Amino acid sequence: MAKAAPRRLDPTIWPATASCDKEGRICVGGVPLTDVADEFDTPAYVIDEADFRQRARRCRRALRDVEVVYPGKSLLATAVARWAREEGLGLDVTSPGELAVGLAGGVDAARIIMHSNAKSPDELRQAVSVGVGRIVLDSNIEIAYLAGLVRERQRVLIRVTPDIEVAGQRPQAGFSAAFGFTLDRGHAVDAVGRVLAHPILDPVGLHCHLPRQGAHPTDAVRYGQTIHRMIAAMADIRTRHGVILTELHIGGGLPLRGESQPGPLSLGELAAVIDNALDEGCAGEHFPRPTVVVEPGAAISAQAAVALYRVCSVNTRPSGRVFVTVDGATSDYPGSAPCQVALANRHPLVSRQLVTVAGRHCEAGEEIARDVELPADVRPGDLLAVAGSAANHGLVAGYNLVGRPPLVSVYRGRVRELVRRETTADLLARDCLAVERGA
Repeated sequence: MAKAAPRRLDPTIWPATASCDKEGRICVGGVPLTDVADEFDTPAYVIDEADFRQRARRCRRALRDVEVVYPGKSLLATAVARWAREEGLGLDVTSPGELAVGLAGGVDAARIIMHSNAKSPDELRQAVSVGVGRIVLDSNIEIAYLAGLVRERQRVLIRVTPDIEVAGQRPQAGFSAAFGFTLDRGHAVDAVGRVLAHPILDPVGLHCHLPRQGAHPTDAVRYGQTIHRMIAAMADIRTRHGVILTELHIGGGLPLRGESQPGPLSLGELAAVIDNALDEGCAGEHFPRPTVVVEPGAAISAQAAVALYRVCSVNTRPSGRVFVTVDGATSDYPGSAPCQVALANRHPLVSRQLVTVAGRHCEAGEEIARDVELPADVRPGDLLAVAGSAANHGLVAGYNLVGRPPLVSVYRGRVRELVRRETTADLLARDCLAVERGA
C-alpha cells in the first residue's frame, strides 16, 4: 500500500477554509486562488472573511469576561472594520487614516480607542471632533495638548510600561520601554495627577503592552505578573489621588493557536490566567475588579489571509542553492510571522526540495522566505501562495515606487476587491511636478 502524502496545507498556518481541489489548486473561501490571480493579477493579498469572523468569535467566547478590541494596525480596510464591528469588537486605531477607515466601516466612535505614541495636536483634535471613546495618553505633552483641545469631558487612559522581567533582558529594555510612563519611581502615578489637574479629562484606566520575547508574549507567567503589577499601580493611584480606575488594558500579542493546536498558550488558558491574576491582585490590594481590555490582532488576522505571487524565474547556484524569484518583494511581504509557501496552481508532480523565494528588489536580503520546501519542478508562471501573511498588509511599503498590492476578500465562493492595486497614476498623482506637467 502506498504511503499517504504529507499534509500539503498546515492547518495551524493556513485559513480555516483552505483546501485543494481535484486539480491540485489551492482554494480559500471556496475560491481557487488561480481565479483570484487571473482576475486581480499578482502580487495580491487574499483574506478569508469566514476565517476572520470565526477567530473574532472565538476570542469573544474564550475571553467572555473581557472587552475585546481589534487593533487596526494588524490589518485594516473598511470591510475589515465592518467585520470587526459586526462580530462585536471595538477598534484600536493609531492614526487619522485608521480612524477614518474605522468610521467608514461603521464602527461607533464611542467604541474606538485612539492609541499611538507622539500624537500631534491635529491628530488629537480629529479624535476629539468625532467623539472617540478613549484616548491613550503617552506623555506629559499629550496631556497638555488634549486638555487644551477638548470642550466636553473626555475619557483617557494612561500608557505605562509594566517593568516585567524578560529572560535575558533588563526590565526596562526593549521597544515598550520607549513609550508611556514607567511605574518605576511613581512616574505613572504622577501622570494620573497631571490628568486630574484638568477636570475636563476623565482618567478611567491604565494601558500597557507586555514586553515581547520573540514574536508574541505568550508566557502565561508574564501575563499574570503584568496584571499583578498593574493592579498594584492602580491601588497606588487610589492612595495618592483618591481615584479608582476601572479599566485595565493589557494590549495585544495574544496567542495564535486554537484550543486543539500545539503551542505555549491558548485563548482559554489566557482567560484563566487573567481571571486568576485579577482575583489574586485585587484581593491582595483590596481593590475593586476592573474591566480588562485586550487587543487580539494577530490572533484574528494573521492566519486569515495569504499572499499570492507569480514565479518569474528559477535559478540554481553552483553551490546547489535554488532561488525561486517571484513578482513580489519584501516591501510587500515584510514577513515576520511563521509562514508556509505552497504551489497553488497544480498538483506537485515530483519530489520536494529546499528553495529560497526571492523578491524583485535588487537588494541584499531580498528574501521572502528562506529554505522552504517546493516541488523540484517549480517553473516560471507557477502561482505561489504564502500563508500567515495577513498581518503584513499594513506594513507594505512603496519601495522602488512599486505599487502596493490589492486586498481581495473571499467568502463562500464569492470574490470581492476590498482595496485596489496602487497604480503608476496613483504614484504620479502625489508627485507635484508630474501633476504640474500633466503627466
